[in-house]
Amino acid sequence: MLRLCERPMPRLQSGEVLIKVHAAGVNRPDVLQRMGKYPVPPGASDLPGLEIAGEIVDGDVAGTTLRVGDMVCGLVQGGGYAEYCAAPAQQCLPLPRGLTALEAASLPETYFTVWSNVFDRARLASGETLLVQGGSSGIGVTAIQMAAAFGNTVYATAGSDEKCRACETLGARRAINYRNEDFSEVIKTETGGRGVDVILDMVGGPYAARELECLADDGRLVIIALLGGAKAQVDLGQVLRRRLTVTGSTLRPRPVAFKAAIADKLKTHVWPLLESGRIKPVIYREFALEQAAEAHRLMESSAHVGKIVLRVA
Repeated sequence: MLRLCERPMPRLQSGEVLIKVHAAGVNRPDVLQRMGKYPVPPGASDLPGLEIAGEIVDGDVAGTTLRVGDMVCGLVQGGGYAEYCAAPAQQCLPLPRGLTALEAASLPETYFTVWSNVFDRARLASGETLLVQGGSSGIGVTAIQMAAAFGNTVYATAGSDEKCRACETLGARRAINYRNEDFSEVIKTETGGRGVDVILDMVGGPYAARELECLADDGRLVIIALLGGAKAQVDLGQVLRRRLTVTGSTLRPRPVAFKAAIADKLKTHVWPLLESGRIKPVIYREFALEQAAEAHRLMESSAHVGKIVLRVA
């Protein structure tokens, strides 16, 4: 049960800043944490909230270009559903020009995750094709837009015709309604039997075998969540014969230096796309902080397209 409470002001560690939170993003891991299925890393706040936007009011900005008084958005290990939150300075980025704090709060968790997995881990290269499972989710709308902006051909899956249309509006060449279409067969048809180079998967077990089937030779499957379960039966012979890669990652427990490197890449390669309007935040609904429980109910319903955000100040 989510309800408002009072907590002491966060204590800052070396390299951290104190942010007066204006808005906080709501993400699936927040729901899993509330349900006791996503442990809080040692030393992190037990309050939910992995991404925030607001004003730096105190802290250690040494080694960064940030200053006290700057408006930033940042990735945190927890504590975002609050009026004040501690954040590693190196995991904070200036608000993209033209975006509000509420819009910017929807960025860090999904943008860090997509860059880390699609571009760093799966090495999506110029001219390659990407399949995004769950294209209407916060991760999905980010991955579609980012890859399309870099010139990649993107396919996506979603659970309704309306969501499929939303994915195509955001840049997917073809969105597949997984309720009445087999994504593997559609991908093979769309690509002339070749398959896609990279798949970003949040489902896991039930999809794994079909995902290997619709990967191109030398293709890469990167798994970032297991919403459908952790168990799968797959043909490992395909991995050998076609030189496939199956990998995955979780971002929350990674060290600050790892996330700082992603922040630098986002600032260089993606922030200009946001500032030019080539990609944009996709916010489905905003709630006041005291309505966090209602925001979680919406997240659990999967009725949304894009991000859900809490107004804090």
